[in-house]
Amino acid sequence: MLWFSGIPLELIDKCLSDSYTPSEALRSLHVALLCVQQRPEDRPNMSSVVLMLGSENPLPQPKQPGFFMGSNPPEKDTSSNKHQSFSANEVTVTELHAR
Repeated sequence: MLWFSGIPLELIDKCLSDSYTPSEALRSLHVALLCVQQRPEDRPNMSSVVLMLGSENPLPQPKQPGFFMGSNPPEKDTSSNKHQSFSANEVTVTELHAR
């Protein structure tokens, strides 16, 4: 995970490089990771999120995210539609990819 590898700005699309302040982007990413922690009781409520984004107070370290969807190498498939499923924590997400 780029955040824990110490290169979180790699998460931001390069075409946006002139349109954000790195410190604000890092803070937004940090708060976003706090919002997707695996245990709901570890996640901040919305009023806390607003306070976190509007201040410069130190933030807690994010814990394990509730899910992670990595990219899979492309499969050789000649069908016109492809279904792909990802499962985590008893939740399944199915994507439909039209070719």
